[in-house]
Amino acid sequence: MAVLNERDQRAAQTADIAQKMAVAARTAPKGKGVDVIEAAVLTAEHLEQLACEMEAYAEESGMKFFLRDAGNVRAAQAVLIVGTRTQLQGLNCGHCGFATCAEKPSAVPCEINAVDVGIALGSAVSLAADLRVDTRIMFSAGLAAQRLGLLGEGVGQVYAVPVSIASKSPLFDRPSRA
Repeated sequence: MAVLNERDQRAAQTADIAQKMAVAARTAPKGKGVDVIEAAVLTAEHLEQLACEMEAYAEESGMKFFLRDAGNVRAAQAVLIVGTRTQLQGLNCGHCGFATCAEKPSAVPCEINAVDVGIALGSAVSLAADLRVDTRIMFSAGLAAQRLGLLGEGVGQVYAVPVSIASKSPLFDRPSRA
């Protein structure tokens, strides 16, 4: 029988858990039952690219918290990204701020799609919590992933979830940056 040291298995375990989180995002309930969610897992080779894009955006925008969050991405072993393909649901619900879907400008996201991303993220991080791994939902890393087109063309409202297995979570007790 082989001895499998947890430390030696950490990267593989984190990637496996992040992939299971993507499954949880996929199977989460969807508004009107229409699946417009896109999800992917980034591992070591893509984390640096994502962190560098976050730093570039911090420089462009002046939003310093992107720098802190880039450090969190580098400290994670994997990152789940979740976004949506925009698809009008034809409900004329007005949740987007326009009375009908026909009146909504194409640049304004469908609110049902946005809620679907939120439900998918909640499902994914709930699974991670059940497995006792550290996560944090990040707008900043999601925006960087969206700018890089990591979920494909036409996918928006992207959020990212760094996943970490460590004795102390690198995703909390973070220094504040304006």
